Amino acid sequence: MDVDAGSGDQRLLAEQIAYYRAVADEYHDNQLDQPGVDELIAAVETFAPTGNVLELASGPGTWTPQLLRRAETVTAVDASPEMQAWARQRVAADLGRVRFVLADLFTWEPDRRYDGVFMGFWISHVPWGRFAELWDLVDRSLHPGGRVLFVDDGHRTEQELINGEASTIIQRRLRDGTPHRAVKVPHTPQELTRELTRLGWNIRVHQTSGPFCWGLGERADPRR
Repeated sequence: MDVDAGSGDQRLLAEQIAYYRAVADEYHDNQLDQPGVDELIAAVETFAPTGNVLELASGPGTWTPQLLRRAETVTAVDASPEMQAWARQRVAADLGRVRFVLADLFTWEPDRRYDGVFMGFWISHVPWGRFAELWDLVDRSLHPGGRVLFVDDGHRTEQELINGEASTIIQRRLRDGTPHRAVKVPHTPQELTRELTRLGWNIRVHQTSGPFCWGLGERADPRR
């Protein structure tokens, strides 16, 4: 896998944040309507997080209401205030149980530990060179024995592949045609399972009947 978005990726990551801020009002036009969505929903039900849950890259709150069905509280971290405005509307009835944190996840540090961590469509937007860094953050965020669930996909359209299939940098356009670059790493379940095992996680990644995947598990050594 290439490393076009490696250590010198600050400008690219800033552009990615700018894209998600700008696309917030259009985001609901791109609903998850492909095969396998029901399997992701079932995976969150299996996760069934209780206690205090951390949601990384919470976006417009697509998954937050489902997490709140069993969690006592959810801390939702995202870099886009526009996305968080949508999320506040989505969880209006449960605002007292949600703490919204506006922060860049590549610099943010947790101020406590959580019983569970959830990431919805985030890890594919993390440069491959920062993959281990992300999982260090998850580790620092979890109580010993805490679990993590992620759902994601590796789908990229031909129009997005401005640098070819081998590149992990894509270009997306707003409705008005404005272009923005972003990271989109086309992970495979086998590759993710192998890399997570190498990093000390006991997580098996599953492919759905559509383009999505999900992984649920914990540290291989829960005493850490």
